[in-house]
Amino acid sequence: MLEKSVLREESVMNERKWSNKEIDELFAVIMDLENIDECYKFFEDLCTIKELQSMAQRLHVAKSLKENKTYTEIENETKASTATISRVNKCVLYGSGGYEAVLEKLKK
Repeated sequence: MLEKSVLREESVMNERKWSNKEIDELFAVIMDLENIDECYKFFEDLCTIKELQSMAQRLHVAKSLKENKTYTEIENETKASTATISRVNKCVLYGSGGYEAVLEKLKK
C-alpha cells in the first residue's frame, strides 16, 4: 500500500499550509482502493452521507460549468446553491487544476 512512496517529502508538503503526513496517508490509502465497492465501504465509514453527497454535487457542478451551463441551469439540475456554484467555478478557473484533471479522467 504505502510502499508506493506516495508520501511526499517535507519540502513538497510545505506547498500547502493544510498539508501534513496524516493527509498524505489518507490520500495514499484512497489511491490504493481497488474498486468502487471498496470506495463505498471506506467512504461510508469515513464521511457522513451528507459530506459524500456534497462532494459528489461539487463534482457535478464542475462538470456542468465545463459544459458551459448557466448558473441557473446548474442550480436547477444539481440543487446546489449559487454560493456553491460560485465557489466551484472559482476553483475550476483559478484553482490548482484538480477539477480539470478529474474531469479529463471522467471523459475516458
